[in-house]
Order: sequence, then structure tokens, then C-alpha cells
Amino acid sequence: MIAGHGALRPKAALHKEKRGQPTDMPRKLRAGILGYGRMGRGFVAAMQESEIWEVAAVYDICGKARQLARHNAPKAAVSDAPDAIFEDASIDAVGLFTLADARPQQIRQALASRKHVLAEKPIGADIATEWQLVREIEASDRFVAVNLFNRNAWYHKDIQRFIAEGEIGDLAVIRICHMTPGHMPMEGHDPEGPPFHDCGMHYVDVARWYAQSEYKTWHAQGLRMWGHKDPWWVQAHGTFANGVVFDITQGFIYGHLAKEQPHNCYVDSIGTKGVARMRHDFTQATVELHGVHETLQKTAPFNDKKLDVMVDVFGRSILAGKNLGFPQARDSVIASEVSWAMLNDAVANAPPVRGTPEEMQQILEHRRKMVNGFGLPVKAQEEPESPLAEALPAIPIR
Repeated sequence: MIAGHGALRPKAALHKEKRGQPTDMPRKLRAGILGYGRMGRGFVAAMQESEIWEVAAVYDICGKARQLARHNAPKAAVSDAPDAIFEDASIDAVGLFTLADARPQQIRQALASRKHVLAEKPIGADIATEWQLVREIEASDRFVAVNLFNRNAWYHKDIQRFIAEGEIGDLAVIRICHMTPGHMPMEGHDPEGPPFHDCGMHYVDVARWYAQSEYKTWHAQGLRMWGHKDPWWVQAHGTFANGVVFDITQGFIYGHLAKEQPHNCYVDSIGTKGVARMRHDFTQATVELHGVHETLQKTAPFNDKKLDVMVDVFGRSILAGKNLGFPQARDSVIASEVSWAMLNDAVANAPPVRGTPEEMQQILEHRRKMVNGFGLPVKAQEEPESPLAEALPAIPIR
């Protein structure tokens, strides 16, 4: 609570995650994991901590990743081909943590073998394929959850509850910024697109989620850092159909060679009467709520990708036979389509160039030597001298 203000009233109490486990569950849900890279490892770890899930099988094309999977999940069947996972009738769900160009076929195989799906975003490498998948998913009786991790965040839930209580009046402006020294050109992710799609689609989704409306207009400006062909920084602003306005800033350009790496990540929800906002440093998140009756502040762990929440909600939904709150494919594809459109608008608006290719090479060389940082390439983590868990650095997921 901010000094000088009254005690927290029950109606405005900040949201706290409560995730009880089913008491009458006959057995754990069995999961097959496709892709044991950074996200695959994270999801496996979350499932191993859950009372709902059992990691039954892991597939990865990389030998060292498979060796690591055998060490970290010794009870799972580990293979270099995914077919056995789809053919195993005892597996309830698959986790798809490969790249976007591999996901469409894998989603279709999962639906055909009557398995639920937990997928990374985007679900395909192009919009036409993604929308076709939405039609196939929505015609199926299987659950398909997409990891739009912000929708599982305690801080967004606290802010949205405060807004719903009328404390800031009508939401008028949503401002989002996510700038870090994240992954660089040549470090992979190509099927996911440049940063404003690969990462920025998360924030396109957050703005739409807050506005509770569809995008109507936008203008985007980009910047081609270090002379790279794609904009590595983009800002878009515009309107929603209900009159809420927005601006979204995203870029992996924020201090790659700084002695101590900085960041600038926030959400501002500006209403006709008050403001609700959040900032985080990837370790702690702070929510500040300035309403007509309450001024509140809360700081709690950021919880990075919230994978524990994702696997819990998805698992409980399967057991309940209804969606208890997991993000769906349609929301993912809308975010993918709009972020591509905004990125293309930034390209059309002649993004200027700052920096040199020599600077980019300097940054890439610096990142190859780093053991901890923002969005380090997967190779740096998956091919150490020893592939065992204790040899892997605890690198944040960005």
C-alpha cells in the first residue's frame, strides 16, 4: 500500500493465484513433448512440478537435447522421431515446442490421433495456414491452447479487475512497451519472423485483451538497426473499434553492449478517471493502481513465462471438459495477423538505418561469450561441453 492512503478494501483486493488440484483424479494426464529446447525444457519442468501431469515421452532432433531429456526426465521415452508419441493412445496431450513451420503438421497429427495440444505461438509460419488451422481446431472436440503467457500473469489480472470495478473510469488509452537486449539477427527464430511478430504479437494480444475490442486503425514506424534488412524496433499506434487508443513499442535493441544490461517494460492503462500501471525487471513486477477510491501498490515475483499457470489451467480444463481460461488458437492468430500487418506498415514507411554491420557483429560475438542474458541463442544452452542439467546456465526466457 502506498504511504498516506487508506487500508485495502476487500472489493479492490489484488488478485492472488489459487490453483487447487483435483482430489478425485484417477491418474495423471500423460504428455508427449515435441521439442526439448528452451521452451520445451521449461514446460517439462513445470509439468514435473504439477500433480496433474506426467511427462511420458520427449522427441527432439538434436542428440544432445535428447541426452539432456533422458537426464532430466528419466521415466520418459525419448526418441529422435515424433511418430511414436502420436501413435501412443495412452498420451492425452502433446506439447509443441518446435518452430512455427513445423507446428501445422504436428497440430493436424495431434487432432487426428485425438490428442489435446499445448503449442507455442505462432501456430504456423504464414497467416493463411494459421487461419486454416483455426477452422480445423474449432471443428474438433480437442482442446488446443496457445502459450500467450501474458494472459496467465497475476499483474494483468489485478489491473483488469481494478478496471472492471470502475476505479479508473472508462479505459481510454492502453500503452505497452517491451524493450530488452534480446535476440539478434542470425540467432534463429526465422520462421517466427522479426521481433515485432515473434515477440511483439504478445503485446498486440495484450492490448486487444485489455480493450475488449478489435483493432480498427494503425500506423507503424520502424528502425533498421545496424543496417539489418528487417526493422528490429517498431512502434505502432492507432485505435480499436470501441474508441480505445493504443501505442505499442517493441524492440530487441536496448543496450546489448551496456556494462549492465537494461530493459524498459511496462503497461499503462489510462482511464477517464484514473490510471492502472505495471512495470517489471524480469524478476519482480510492480503494479500501481490509482483509482477514485483506492491507491494501491503491489510487488511480487514476475514469474517469467508463467508456465506453471499454463500447464495447470490446461490440465484442469482437460479434466473438467471445458476451457477454464487457457488462451486459444483464434486469439493467437488474430495477434499474429495484426502484428504482421503492423510490421509490414513499418516496412512501408521507409524505416531509417542507424548503426553499422560491424556493430552488429560486435554484439553477436559478445553474446556468443555470454552465459546469462536476455534471449541468448538456444545453441549456447543446448551444446555445452556437458549436456547435463547442472552444466546448463540458468538463462532467462525472453
